[in-house]
Amino acid sequence: MSEDLYDDELDGSLPSGPRHPMAARFRGYLPVVVDVETGGFNAATDALLEIAATTVAMDEQGFLYPDHTHFFRIEPFEGANIEQAALEFTGIKLDHPLRMAVSEEHALTEIFRGLRKSIKANGCKRAILVGHNSSFDLGFLNAAVNRTGLKRNPFHPFSSFDTATLAGLAYGQTVLAKACQAAGIEFDGREAHSARYDTEKTAELFCGIVNRWREMGGWIDDED
Repeated sequence: MSEDLYDDELDGSLPSGPRHPMAARFRGYLPVVVDVETGGFNAATDALLEIAATTVAMDEQGFLYPDHTHFFRIEPFEGANIEQAALEFTGIKLDHPLRMAVSEEHALTEIFRGLRKSIKANGCKRAILVGHNSSFDLGFLNAAVNRTGLKRNPFHPFSSFDTATLAGLAYGQTVLAKACQAAGIEFDGREAHSARYDTEKTAELFCGIVNRWREMGGWIDDED
């Protein structure tokens, strides 16, 4: 299915009247930065353990900045596989009394509700996932949506923006910590592999790259 066909069939048209600058910048899509922490690498079989989503906003000069972060710790779905190596890598303790995990359905319902408000406020038609190695995050998100049977998923089902690729172009670095360092963004390795922390740092990185491109004259709004 082509992206144009998908837009025509599922997205409908944008609101009438002057376009919001954010909608004009990304063809009517609102970038939303997502990071997941999981029990392994297989989205179909391995547990989703944390998810965070940070919306992106635009100032009056047309520069992006991270806006609001939604974050949930997730209860593993029934029958989920969880690799011990994954827990050791992320530092997640499933039995921690303060973990306060919720179901996949609850977390996604709350995140999607907030994202739909942001999409509407920015005059956009749908969200587009931004992630560091975005296919991984999008795969786990889509798998959780399929398991829960949720409708009205605000994200484009297969398109995404990958900050590993963008950072490789802009800074010659593809690892998140090294890309942030190259971009002048503070990065604490002790906080890494938390979905909230990684999402917020990825959002800073994405906004920084897009803004740098604008400063270089690489994209100019037709209405400027």
